[in-house]
Amino acid sequence: MRITVLSGGIGGAAFVRGLLDEVGDEAEVTVVGNTADDLWLFGLKVCPDLDTLMYTLGGGIDEERRWGRSDETWSVKEELAAYGAQPTWFGLGDRDVATHLVRTQMLQAGYPLSDVTRALCVRWQPGVTLLPMTDDRVETHVVVENEGQRRAIHFQEYWVRLRAAVPAHDVVMIGIEEAKPAPGVIEAVMDADVVLVPPSNPVVSVGPILAVAGVSDALRTTRAPVIGISPIIAGGAVRGMADQLLTALGVGVSAGAVGVRYGARKTGGVLDGWLVDTGDADQLGPLEEAGLVARAVPLYMSDAETTRTLAADALALAREVGVAR
Repeated sequence: MRITVLSGGIGGAAFVRGLLDEVGDEAEVTVVGNTADDLWLFGLKVCPDLDTLMYTLGGGIDEERRWGRSDETWSVKEELAAYGAQPTWFGLGDRDVATHLVRTQMLQAGYPLSDVTRALCVRWQPGVTLLPMTDDRVETHVVVENEGQRRAIHFQEYWVRLRAAVPAHDVVMIGIEEAKPAPGVIEAVMDADVVLVPPSNPVVSVGPILAVAGVSDALRTTRAPVIGISPIIAGGAVRGMADQLLTALGVGVSAGAVGVRYGARKTGGVLDGWLVDTGDADQLGPLEEAGLVARAVPLYMSDAETTRTLAADALALAREVGVAR
C-alpha cells in the first residue's frame, strides 16, 4: 500500500510516527512537508517543518519540546547574543546548527532542496520518503498592526517572537504564485492508494502545500481516497495558533468549519472524508451535508497508542470511502 501524507511539523510528525507504528512494513509512506515557514537565519537555511519530521521519525527529536534536537546545547545562541547579533528571538541549538550548515552548503553548491532533503535523510533514516512541497522559495507572512499601521512579518516572527499574542489581519504566502511542486510531489499524490491530511495547521502548514501549483488539482483527480483529520477540537487548536489565523481569514474555529474549508472532492474541494473528535460529533451532520464522509473518533494524540489508533481510524475511513465508490 502506498500512503501519501501532506504534513506540517509537530502535529503532522506525531501523526506520521503513529501511522508508521500502525502500518509497519506493509506500506510505503511518502510525506510532503510544508516549506513555507522556512527562513534564512544568520546566513543559514532553516526548514522547521522538514527538520521536525526528519528528527521525529529518525529518533533525534527533543521529546519534551517536540521540536529541535535531543540533548541540545546552546553555546552558539549564547555567543551570537553576546555579539548582539539579531534576531535574538529565534535560537538555533548547537546540534541543530549542523543540519542547517550542511543544508546551506549544499544549496549554495547548486543542489535543490529536494536533493538536499534526501541527502540529510540518509543519516536519519526516517522510514518515509520525505519531500519538500517545492524547491522554490516560499515564505508565509502574517499581517499585524504596529503603531497604527499594518505590516507583514514572517510567520516565525509572529509565532516565536510575538507568541501569536497580537491579532492577525491576513496571511500572505510570498512566492507561492511562482512555486512549482518539487520532483515527486504530484506523482506521490496521483500514485497513492491513500492520501492523508493530518491534524496540522490548515492555514500555514497544509494551506501552503495545497497552494503549490498542481497539488490541489492532483488531490481532486487522484483515485486514492483523501482523508483529513481536524486540528480543531472543541473550538480550539490543540497546539499552535490555528484559531487566530482561521479568524483572520474569516473561517470559523471549529472542526466543521475547517472541514468545509477544505471541501469535498465531489463539490470541487480536496477531501473525501473528515475525522472530528468525539466531542464534536454534533458537527457530523453539516459535514455530511457538505459532501464529506465524516466520523467522530478520539483525536488527542496523548501517547503512542492513541496516535496509532488515530492513524488506524484514518485508514479505516479511507477503506470505507473506497468501498463506497
